[in-house]
Amino acid sequence: MQRTRKILRVDASVRVDNSLSRGLGDRFLSAWRRARPHDVLTLRDVGMQPPEAISSAWVTAAFTPESERTPGQRRLLEPSDRMIGELREADVLVICTPMYNYGMPSALKAWVDQIIRIGETFTFDRARGDFPLRPILGGKTLAIFTASGEFGFEPGGIRAGMNHLTPHLETLSGYLGADAVHHVGIEYQEFDDDRHRLSVSRAHASAQALGERLSAQPTDLVAAG
Repeated sequence: MQRTRKILRVDASVRVDNSLSRGLGDRFLSAWRRARPHDVLTLRDVGMQPPEAISSAWVTAAFTPESERTPGQRRLLEPSDRMIGELREADVLVICTPMYNYGMPSALKAWVDQIIRIGETFTFDRARGDFPLRPILGGKTLAIFTASGEFGFEPGGIRAGMNHLTPHLETLSGYLGADAVHHVGIEYQEFDDDRHRLSVSRAHASAQALGERLSAQPTDLVAAG
């Protein structure tokens, strides 16, 4: 009998209807759930319910040893604790996000800042020299689904240097516990032409194929991709 997998889906678009990134996530999960209908799905919609931005008080609380935190500091970290718990439990992390101003939406950045936290998702030790941070989590698969108004953001593309969305998420992937990262994106949205329609069609086909492929892999091979 297959082990039940846990999927955490994070949506960052401020749109619900007609959201291209949400549509890709839907396509991926539809394919996944046809193969594995009993897997557990957790939804975290930061587009509709943005986490609070971190503050000086939050940073102080996070860097205070747990045994020394005041009741107020524990309350301040409760939303972070819940979001980290969701991430820790997940085998597969699905992030559906548009590109806003060439980067990630502020709500997604707030989520990242809430969960990449010392003692929870990374350790810090100056004895490691120039690389004192080390991820704690591992063994997860990260699937990123994006939508952008322009095009050419892929490596070697005409706007590759302007892409501060997928490279940022890929940089953070280790702290999210991901050993494998997959990306499917829609482009040309602002042009609303045949190129855009072709991009949508190809991305949906790729999202479905990715869902079929990853869901078919043995549990211990999902992260290996």
